[in-house]
Amino acid sequence: MQTEHIKIQNIAAEEHLLRHAADILRRGGLVVFPTETVYGLGGLATNASSAKAIYAAKGRPSDNPLIIHVADPSDAEAYAHTSSLYYRLAKAFMPGPLTVILPKKDTIPLSTTGGLDTVAVRCPAHPVAHRLISLLGEPIAAPSANLSGKPSPTNAQHVAQDMDGRVAMILDGGESEIGLESTIVKLDGDTATLLRPGAITYEALCMVVDHVSVADAVTHRLAENERPLSPGMKYRHYAPTAPLVLLTGDRERVLDFLRREQSQKNCAILCYDEDLPALKGGTLFPIGAREDLAAQAHNLFRALRQADLTDAEILYAPLPPTEGLGLALYNRMIRAAAHTVKHID
Repeated sequence: MQTEHIKIQNIAAEEHLLRHAADILRRGGLVVFPTETVYGLGGLATNASSAKAIYAAKGRPSDNPLIIHVADPSDAEAYAHTSSLYYRLAKAFMPGPLTVILPKKDTIPLSTTGGLDTVAVRCPAHPVAHRLISLLGEPIAAPSANLSGKPSPTNAQHVAQDMDGRVAMILDGGESEIGLESTIVKLDGDTATLLRPGAITYEALCMVVDHVSVADAVTHRLAENERPLSPGMKYRHYAPTAPLVLLTGDRERVLDFLRREQSQKNCAILCYDEDLPALKGGTLFPIGAREDLAAQAHNLFRALRQADLTDAEILYAPLPPTEGLGLALYNRMIRAAAHTVKHID
């Protein structure tokens, strides 16, 4: 398949290109598009064949549900059974990096939801994504635009590495602002369960919802026969080729350990900016200051992809905290590392 690469710099002047992309989606083709979180691999959400094509392009198991992207929170009415809590969350966080799981209507095929009777709904804030969905007039089903298990793409160059020749079009809308996938919550009456943390933090959700719980799968492995309720729960995700080990412990002892490893092994290190001088060369990928969780979120997937371009036999990275945005970083990195954590005493 020949993939069209289209750079969108002025939406109004280049709307004809977005109409062309919408036509591809309408005919059952796949289009990669930018969002504020990561790039999405899009197909028509109401077309069962499009969902199957997405799974094939990603090499993704078909029981891993897809998110449908709508132009306005109220558009969910045609595809899901909404609630007052949904609209309370929508008022607070949409458009934006929040996905809400709701009971689905028959307008969404089971192939889109991974066989579940629920559907994940998101209203992205990125202007290219918003205009594309508006021109299509229907929701776009879209997971992240990477091969299954690999780090999610935060720019069009990352997308091309995985999807060139697998999709009809890649829309380049620049660097993703956030860099981690959306927060996912499942509603049950007046309560919400956090299934995947993101830029909308647990603490922010608690400002809107009286009762918020955190699913065990956010920080632990999903049970062997447990069915995933949202993307990113069951399978190894976000992983570089070389094994990743997360380090925790006293800062100076961790740095001593890393210096020893640098002298003995072909390793790459994702490190905080302020630790660069202490590590003195080698294959280093700074991810931001220790206290700057937003920068770390923005840089994480790019750093993992850069590490993949080296011949490193093992990667090391700091174990993030589990408060605020740190929980989203922890969730992604613990999966990228297949839950491999080394405590440095």
